[in-house]
Amino acid sequence: MERKQILEQSKRVVVKLGTAVLMAEEGGLAMSRFYSFVEGLARLKKSGRDVLLVTSGAIGLGKQKLGLSATPKLLPQKQACAAVGQGRLMALYSEAFERQGLVTAQILLTEEDISSRKRYLNLRSTIFELLSMGVIPVINENDTVSTAELEPIKDGAEVKVNFGDNDKLSALVASKIDADLLMILTDVDGLYTADPSINKDAKLISLVEKFTPEIDELADEKPGSNKLASKPGRGGIKSKLAAAKIATQSGCNVIIAGGKVPDVIDQIFQNKDLGTMFLSASDGNQKPKSKSKSRWIAYATTVKASLVVNQGAKEALQKRKASLLPAGVINVVGSFERGDVVSITDETGAEFARGMVNYSSAETQKIVGMHSDKIDAIIENRNYDALITRDNLALLDN
Repeated sequence: MERKQILEQSKRVVVKLGTAVLMAEEGGLAMSRFYSFVEGLARLKKSGRDVLLVTSGAIGLGKQKLGLSATPKLLPQKQACAAVGQGRLMALYSEAFERQGLVTAQILLTEEDISSRKRYLNLRSTIFELLSMGVIPVINENDTVSTAELEPIKDGAEVKVNFGDNDKLSALVASKIDADLLMILTDVDGLYTADPSINKDAKLISLVEKFTPEIDELADEKPGSNKLASKPGRGGIKSKLAAAKIATQSGCNVIIAGGKVPDVIDQIFQNKDLGTMFLSASDGNQKPKSKSKSRWIAYATTVKASLVVNQGAKEALQKRKASLLPAGVINVVGSFERGDVVSITDETGAEFARGMVNYSSAETQKIVGMHSDKIDAIIENRNYDALITRDNLALLDN
């Protein structure tokens, strides 16, 4: 499908605006750019599309209001800035959209709103209801009470963080509401073959048909690499590519483009060749679009434990769509309760799936490597033969 056709058929659009494009270099909101974004979003809405906005900027506005010369480093100070700035940020959006004849709704999210399946589904229902009323949801992480973005947990052997910046949040939102297009507007023009600020031979990649090891390598954020990170923001190229992968595997096309380009939203929808487009799985270039529950298991939770399986179990899960039985597990890493989502890794430590467990880590330790018919003698409240049933398991595209 051509880019023009994709844009024309995108009826539900999520736009993510980062701190780097919202804030002026001298501090404070870049007002002319801010109003240009609002006007572009309003035109999208009036063209008959559903529009959702994921925005940063609360801490920057709070810092300005409090007269701080630098962004604070201590968590309580960051949260205080967010508390001061979020109200101002939402007031500006509400007033600006009202001038365009549009109504906005503020949605502040924490990791628990995504990780809890019940809250996840309730949030989805609320967003759909707002869209049916013609409202533009304005979404941000609730930095006042949440620490996932301000001080994210570092990924470790058994910890996989899926909620740590607004790039990933925008992808989770796009996945949640079956969006057709996610537009991430940042302070560079798209994905380059190298860092354009220091490499004159760097070239903009206009189209990514599928994620390959070569594309994944561009997430390297060492000095001199293809780095999209900006000093005012928290999400660099690694975060943006992770967000693009989540969204495309959920059936949503993605564009990463320069938010400082004049009228960038209008220009993109006029089919100007701006930014980098990542094609979705539903366009036949990657795996088929996953179901809603599988998408939640794969992407929407922070995983803090893992099950290590043997090669036979890995092949059964990947090739035969089997459930995970105790006999295929060789180690339990971390602790979990029944109903938690855990990572599934092979013997080399490579994660290839995630699933919702039927037994706690303590129970699982007792039955590792055993056949299912022996569970009754070991577990008092046995409920399943499998540690993870097939319908509660999601394979990852590595």
